[in-house]
Amino acid sequence: MRLALIGAGRIGKVHAQAIDAHPDARLVAVADYHIAAAEALAQQFGARVIDAEAAFEDAEVDAILIASSTPTHADYLERAARSGKAVLCEKPIALDLARTGEALQVLEAHPVTCALGFNRRHDPQFASLKRAVVEGRIGELETLTIISRDPAPPPAEYVAASGGLFRDMMIHDFDMARWLLDEPIAEVQAQGSCLIDSAIGEAGDVDTAMVTLTTASGRLCHINNSRRACYGYDQRIEAFGSGGMLQAQNESETRLRFTGEPGQVEDKPKWFFLERYAEAYRREIDDFVDAWRQGREPRAGARDGLEALRLAEAAERSLREGRRIALADIH
Repeated sequence: MRLALIGAGRIGKVHAQAIDAHPDARLVAVADYHIAAAEALAQQFGARVIDAEAAFEDAEVDAILIASSTPTHADYLERAARSGKAVLCEKPIALDLARTGEALQVLEAHPVTCALGFNRRHDPQFASLKRAVVEGRIGELETLTIISRDPAPPPAEYVAASGGLFRDMMIHDFDMARWLLDEPIAEVQAQGSCLIDSAIGEAGDVDTAMVTLTTASGRLCHINNSRRACYGYDQRIEAFGSGGMLQAQNESETRLRFTGEPGQVEDKPKWFFLERYAEAYRREIDDFVDAWRQGREPRAGARDGLEALRLAEAAERSLREGRRIALADIH
């Protein structure tokens, strides 16, 4: 697969490394409105610099990887589909349901392999937990607990343009909940506070939130988010069922634990998502290439992006109105 990468920033660099590590994928072109960034990344991986608009018509490009700013995602996704290029798009497709729905209509009219960047589905621990649930290792799944905490809050100016915690941060957890519960979610209840940085509150957002999801059969999922964890990137999942419990734990550099007279000590979790999910990004490219070759759906697709955004919208409405929201009311 010959890929053009649109976006040479932090996440674009992660994707470039993942492409370079894949034996059957090659980064052939890089586009970014910061030309110097595009040139540096292209030179590092033996690619050429290209204008983003030209990438969609380039016969030497099989697929487009969209890692540009969020407001460009839907337009680029539609251009890729209309050009018959496979596409892997970073989340979200857009910050509102209407624009996301428009992009999905274009994909329906111009079917191509389309993957969405919910990289956590490809994390080895989380994927193993999913497999164990499907295999019935804990019997019937009853409750799911997802903890996601960033090491430090983002700047307030980032928050103002991000779509808020539910769309920007918790959307990954909404996708994990959908994937692991594997059942329609009926209701959403959210609580949120600004406990860490008053500037985030002044920007109209929260930095600490808890959401409860209830499925059609009554299963419960609790999601806990914080924009600050002084010890690193806190990423854990617990699945509890009639026959036991599964836990996916934080990743550290060595997983080494010391036990002695003073007590037990182990390494702190890895600091942020670039380190924690490096392997997940590589496996995401694996899945994308395989899906393209085999003509199958990727592990996470555009429809998953729409459904996660519906949950984010419901959570935001629940927080604003102080009540439980039926997901059926979110269109």
